Amino acid sequence: MFEQVKTPCYVVDEKKLKENLSILKDVEQQSGARILLAQKAFSMYSLYPLMGKYLSGTTASGLYEARLGYEEMGKENHVFAPAYKKEDVRELAKICDHMVFNSFRQYETYKDMCGGVSLGIRVNPCFSTQKAHAIYDPCGPFSRLGVTLEQFPPAPDFGEGGLEGIHFHTLCEQDAEDLIATFQAVEEQFGKWLPKVKWINMGGGHHITREDYHRGKLISFLREVKEKYKAEIYLEPGEAVALNAGYLVTEVMDKVENSREILILDASAACHMPDVLEMPYRPPLKGGYEPGEKPYTYRLSSLTCLAGDVIGDYSFEKEISIGDRLVFEDMAIYSMVKNNTFNGIPLPDICLLKENGEIETVKHFGYEDFKGRLS
Repeated sequence: MFEQVKTPCYVVDEKKLKENLSILKDVEQQSGARILLAQKAFSMYSLYPLMGKYLSGTTASGLYEARLGYEEMGKENHVFAPAYKKEDVRELAKICDHMVFNSFRQYETYKDMCGGVSLGIRVNPCFSTQKAHAIYDPCGPFSRLGVTLEQFPPAPDFGEGGLEGIHFHTLCEQDAEDLIATFQAVEEQFGKWLPKVKWINMGGGHHITREDYHRGKLISFLREVKEKYKAEIYLEPGEAVALNAGYLVTEVMDKVENSREILILDASAACHMPDVLEMPYRPPLKGGYEPGEKPYTYRLSSLTCLAGDVIGDYSFEKEISIGDRLVFEDMAIYSMVKNNTFNGIPLPDICLLKENGEIETVKHFGYEDFKGRLS
């Protein structure tokens, strides 16, 4: 199926994406909550019209993402950033309907520039439910994200004409139980202000479309919170929207040997799937198994000069040859949004695997995309 595409290439699976979107839409309808696309995970804007049929809007981490959501989906448009520049706030106030501040200092600085925008404050309950990915833990030691209870003013400006919402985001690839436990911590610390807000944004990190996620528990919980506080509830999943809905297709360029066989691919962990090195993790691979599990074991690496640009060790049922194609899975998320052109390595094309089995090249990148980032 992937023999026709030019490698390296991201391929987004339209059918799987729709399956995820249908699940999220069902959660919206049953819970009464609103679900937003967190663009930091998946920003394939050619699909925003499709996603807009299922989701309530987009959420952004800065001006450019906010512009993308405004221009390409045109529904609810939320933004949070650890800090804003004045010139950015001027534009954000024109294109966003919700803006979340990371400190009361930023709120006081910019609130008068945001007429017509519903403003909120991000809180940090200092309650961590994850241990696997410290780099993605907003509640870890010395976190800059969110206001702790200790830093709250005695009389925060909640209510008419002031702050209308509370935002928290503490999860990463987690289930409903972790969200419920986190919200209990939020209530214990910030509960006296919750009856004063119009909305509660529970951030992202919800793996709602994962097969074993407890969606019934999530729906019941969201209903209870909505009824208790008479507030609009927002969720901002990123991964869940495009979970398992994308591939990175690569070709074996060479084989070298140094105590083990190493495959040189035209795809790179450092350039095309940075989370492999940052988290780190070993990405799923079609037809690939744990090292030693099958007869042929290889280390998969890339054509960059970075010695540590290693994707991982995999075993296969048959020998892998130069020219063979390998397909990494779950590559729609945190790949296109984070890739780079280190070493002048080309960016992968972006393709769409349609429901009828056809593959359409949506975007091709070339030398000018590399040169255009430099001067």
